[in-house]
Amino acid sequence: MKITGVKIRRVHGTMATKGMFWEERLVRPIDIYPEYRDQGPFEGGEQVDGSHLKLVQDFVEIHTDEGVTGTAGPIWQDCSHLILTQLKSIIMGKDPLAIELLWDQMHRLQVHGRQGIPMVAISAIDCALWDLKGKAFNQPLWRILGGPTRESIPAYASMLGYAVLDLGKVRERALEYKEKGYKAQKWFIRHGPMAGHEGLRQNVALVRTLRETLGDDYDIMIDCWQSLNLDYAVDFCSRIEEFRPRWVEECFMPDRIDSHVKLKAKTSIPLSGAEHEYTRWGFKRFIEKDALDIYQPDIYWCGGLSETLKIAAYATVHDLITIPHGHSTPIGIHFSVTQSPIHTPYQEFLVKWNAINMHFLMNPLWPVKGDIHLPHAPGVDMDLDPAKIEREEEVRL
Repeated sequence: MKITGVKIRRVHGTMATKGMFWEERLVRPIDIYPEYRDQGPFEGGEQVDGSHLKLVQDFVEIHTDEGVTGTAGPIWQDCSHLILTQLKSIIMGKDPLAIELLWDQMHRLQVHGRQGIPMVAISAIDCALWDLKGKAFNQPLWRILGGPTRESIPAYASMLGYAVLDLGKVRERALEYKEKGYKAQKWFIRHGPMAGHEGLRQNVALVRTLRETLGDDYDIMIDCWQSLNLDYAVDFCSRIEEFRPRWVEECFMPDRIDSHVKLKAKTSIPLSGAEHEYTRWGFKRFIEKDALDIYQPDIYWCGGLSETLKIAAYATVHDLITIPHGHSTPIGIHFSVTQSPIHTPYQEFLVKWNAINMHFLMNPLWPVKGDIHLPHAPGVDMDLDPAKIEREEEVRL
């Protein structure tokens, strides 16, 4: 089998929403500057009215001379351009089942692209190749990977985009998702250090409200999205320790590894992060310094499924937990159910981002009573639903 084509499909469609889809945004590192701190939600899609979100998404397809196709996405448009200009030529004519060879060649080609957009583009190609491999053998990907270790995995509801400053709505949503069967929830603080004492008070009030609403026997996680500095993080963690969060996530930008180490020495709360890190070499820096307790590589960013498997294997050597960043349920489940339950106890389910990222799929994979069950279709089951595509074009150079 040989690769005969690499195609980018740009699809347009409309997703129904109940009111404004994005209610609030998370804190961001750039919020230290006042002109950015007060900006509203900036996430995916265009809200055209109170009940419709316009979506434009790119999906990459890898075609072969035997009619087997692998798909990944959605991907950023900058990645689409890089795939067509730099990665397509190096994989054309190659064996699509030689995934390790193709990954190594793509990575070595990108000598100035060891992070960021180039690595995300490599990740998309890698994920599409794994989808293709499953289809070639007519097996779900988890079987190709040697699993499963279980029939389903608990999902935690990741509540990005929900209102966090209105504590009444926080209580309502937290109870709603507990009643849906989710075993845990992660919420995102809105304020960073430059929001002052009032912002800190509101962050702490969010954590207190979650614990009081959800009870003692329920995991809550708090995401800081790289936006704190060390003294603020120490203060924040000391104030919320009594509420026993399962972890506090991404307190600092990823290159501030020493800040992670110093915070870990000052708090009893487990620390998680590194979703914005890339490759096994990037994660090696964190693990060697014992900077985190839970590692969260993004399968679509860190180098693909191939690299996520290597990162997780290295983490288990140190008895560390790996729970990938969770906006890509269709491929994430294939990773999760092939890992030891003690090293991957949850799968993240970003509620709003999964609704967007699975909108165009023929068979979106939703949690059932808080559990994500292993799928049985060949590959990753990334076929697009023509009924949801209002318009489409192929992206060309």
